[in-house]
Amino acid sequence: MIRLDKLLADAGTGTRSQVKEYIRRGQVMVNGAVCKKPEQKVAEEDLVCLNGQMVGYARFRYYMLHKPQGVVTATEDSRDRTVLDLLTGINTAHISPVGRLDKDTEGLLLLTNDGELAHRLLSPKRHVDKCYLVRTEKPLSETDLRALETGVDIGDEKSTLPAKACLSPDGELLLTIREGRYHQVKRMLQAVGNQVVYLKRLSFGSLRLPEDLEIGQFRPLTKEEQERLQHDVAK
Repeated sequence: MIRLDKLLADAGTGTRSQVKEYIRRGQVMVNGAVCKKPEQKVAEEDLVCLNGQMVGYARFRYYMLHKPQGVVTATEDSRDRTVLDLLTGINTAHISPVGRLDKDTEGLLLLTNDGELAHRLLSPKRHVDKCYLVRTEKPLSETDLRALETGVDIGDEKSTLPAKACLSPDGELLLTIREGRYHQVKRMLQAVGNQVVYLKRLSFGSLRLPEDLEIGQFRPLTKEEQERLQHDVAK
């Protein structure tokens, strides 16, 4: 059993205070009857509707965010906006980013309260692919591309694992890595005598950044996307 206001908040219909107001206004029905008590306990099999729309309860929640530059990948920060600040209108309790993107990096970021999946996606043993669009200070040569693909010394104990590197028609680098070391992409480019001037993550495992998801926007993952992510870590 779960409190009605918690169920609604966890389902992403609003913050805890917002859903309490919905309930008190008589906008919520449980099994066909209006309920005005936020503390009422409901079961998973109960039919809960908000403004006539059925609300499903999900233990785990998954969101993709098109992270903008200037926002930090953290749950809280005393100086800067965080990625959680962008998840407006939903209950962000226990939601955390999976991995991190630097403050000046934009692109795909996964956020969830599924700690087990997050751990497995980030595990060095899984080698989950991450693809980035990279604009560099100087043009890259074929020798540079081959070095990035083979592995480069970025100052750690080991060189980077083999990667995939190719140039787009616009001359931008598409770099797919299978690790998540600190500032890895930037350090890899430095290792071949170059600098990153713009960095955007396009994919994380099977998850792809949709073209219609504008910078700063987010949406829940579809059931199919969730299943594909589970498959990514089951390999």
